[in-house]
Amino acid sequence: MKMKEKSSKKGVIIGIIALIVIVAVIGVIYCIFRPGTQSGSKDITINVINSAGETSSYEVATDAEYLQGAMDDADGLSYETDSTDMVITVNGETADYNTDQAYWAFYINGEYCNYGITQQPVADGDVFSIEYTKG
Repeated sequence: MKMKEKSSKKGVIIGIIALIVIVAVIGVIYCIFRPGTQSGSKDITINVINSAGETSSYEVATDAEYLQGAMDDADGLSYETDSTDMVITVNGETADYNTDQAYWAFYINGEYCNYGITQQPVADGDVFSIEYTKG
């Protein structure tokens, strides 16, 4: 019986060590491949297309390195996020995926954004589109 307990504890310790190593490797990979940012002043455009297809454009001069900071700098643009930092409301209009599969899609220079607003880098001349989309 004592031998089984000792073996079980050893397995748990090895499992914990393996988990720590995996988390460390993932962290290193993220640091190497995360999107690069551009410091300094940037001029960008943010276009918001609501559910009616109407477009509101914001010319933004910002020092922000990520889209969320640039959105904060855009006069007249408002947004709300949920607990996971997913944008749910833009300019007072809420997209509720649970109700009608609607969401806010983000594009950079015509291409779908690969990152959320807290990780999407901003570069001078970028054009972002935030589009109300029904699934």
